[in-house]
This record gives sequence, C-alpha cells and structure tokens, in this order.
Amino acid sequence: MEQIKKIPVTLALTGLSYLLGSVPFSYLVARARGVDLRTVGSGNIGAANVWRSCGFGPFLVAMTFDVLKGAALPYLAIRKHRLPPVAVVLVGAGAMAGHTFPLFMGFKGGKAVATSAGVLLVIFPQAVLVGSPVWGGMLATTRISSLSSLTAAAAVAATTVARLQQRKLHPVYAGFIFAAVGAIVYLHRGNIRRMLEGTENRFQKFL
Repeated sequence: MEQIKKIPVTLALTGLSYLLGSVPFSYLVARARGVDLRTVGSGNIGAANVWRSCGFGPFLVAMTFDVLKGAALPYLAIRKHRLPPVAVVLVGAGAMAGHTFPLFMGFKGGKAVATSAGVLLVIFPQAVLVGSPVWGGMLATTRISSLSSLTAAAAVAATTVARLQQRKLHPVYAGFIFAAVGAIVYLHRGNIRRMLEGTENRFQKFL
C-alpha cells in the first residue's frame, strides 16, 4: 500500500525530470557567446561541442549544468521522498530522455553523457570516480570526444559488474546502468562509423 501511494510522486518527478532534462544548457551557454552549436563542430548540442566551439571555460559551465540536471530529481527521489530503486531509475531515465529528445529543441538533443553522469552521481558515485579519469585520459591521448565517452562508458559497465558481483550495488541500479551504457553506445553509432572510416572530429586544441 505504501508503494502505491508513491506512484503519483514518481510520475510527477519523472515528468519534471524530463522537463529539466529538456533544458538545453549547453546550447544556451554557446548561444550566450553568439554560437549556434547546431551549425558548428560536430553539430551536437552537448557539452563537448561547447568546448570545441567556445573553449574550456564555457564547456565547464555547460557540463556542470548538464550533470546537475541529471542529478537533481533523482536526488530528491531518494533523499526527500524515499522512493524505491525502480522509481529512482525512472526519474533518472526522465532526465536522460529529456536531454536526448528535448521538448524545447524539436526533440533533437545530445547524447546524454554528462546527464547520465549526473544520475550516476546519485545512485552509484563510484562509477563516476572511475569513468571521469578514463574519459579525461582518453581525450588527452586521442583528442576524440566520442571515443572518450565510449571508453568511459565501458569502464562504468565494468565497475558495475564488479560491484554487482560483490553485492554492493542494487540489481535495479545495475540494470539501469547497463541500459544507459547501451543507449550511449547506440547514440554514438554515427561516431563509431566515422571512427572506423577515420573521419571522426578531433579537438584541435584544448584550452
């Protein structure tokens, strides 16, 4: 009975999470500098294209907001409303769906890497501690943002398997993480094709 009472809260938070996820912070940060992300660099409205097109400072601002919009509602779901894991992952999925299919951008959004990291900060912060340096190290080595994201996703998946085997991660959260990793790989399918062809975008400079 108690769980049934939490269904309206879950639905409300999921809807709000989608709306927050739909706010294109990276696009707005770039527009504030006179840049339309859809017409420059990779054409993606994610934080990496802000770095490529506007510089490192604007990238940090955009990434911070993209991470926070993934973390905000799942945090409330756990800390304030004490929702069960299934409900929490629905709220987190709402943020990712909003970023990928934003209501305010004609449902054409980013690839949810930073927003997924925000959700992970709440449900499995150890994965972010592993994935972040992997992402940074791969980017510094190859200068290919998509390869860095995919490598970090693989590291997160491996960490999830290890914690699941140690019984230190709820199976529902593990299932969500595997689904999120799969979604990120799928959203990068065009990048994977270009990497195989040797035509993927590279960073020319970092700072």
